[in-house]
Amino acid sequence: MSSTSSRSWLDNPHAYGTVTRFLHWSMAALFGWQFISSALHAWNRDADISRWFWSSHVSLGVVLLALVALRVLWALAGSRRRPPAGAHAWGRLSRLGHAGLYLLMICVPVVAMMRAQGRGKGLSVFDVQLIEASGREIPSLIALGNALHGWLGWLLLALVVGHIAMVGVHQYIWRDQAAAPMLGRR
Repeated sequence: MSSTSSRSWLDNPHAYGTVTRFLHWSMAALFGWQFISSALHAWNRDADISRWFWSSHVSLGVVLLALVALRVLWALAGSRRRPPAGAHAWGRLSRLGHAGLYLLMICVPVVAMMRAQGRGKGLSVFDVQLIEASGREIPSLIALGNALHGWLGWLLLALVVGHIAMVGVHQYIWRDQAAAPMLGRR
């Protein structure tokens, strides 16, 4: 087995490794689920399909926060091996856009967890109580969560749509194969 294939799980300057791609695509699928659940909840929270999607919203939000943390640590550990974004203006914009995505992927669930703590309900993930209910409300945390969680979530969706649009521009207009590293191609 060659050194390259035995290390395909690691990032390299030409392609993202299996771990990075798994984290990216599993997070993309879970965020898609979260955005669908949010849209349905905003549209008609009493509809059966809305309640069905919404029933997993909190648990998947916590899973996503854990995956984001893992992905950040993985990216930092392999930062010297990752495909470069480029030094030109588009590369700088790409880095800025990705920083915004990561910041929001962390802030959105953290703000929701603060709101849950403020409501005194604790935090349950897939019916496992991670944070015990205090029964005591903290109005400032509730207000912060109510003010920011939804708004930041929709802003995250806007950045995700922009991210996908730029992949389309790279792939179909500029034809520069910028998506190839995340697809496992060189």
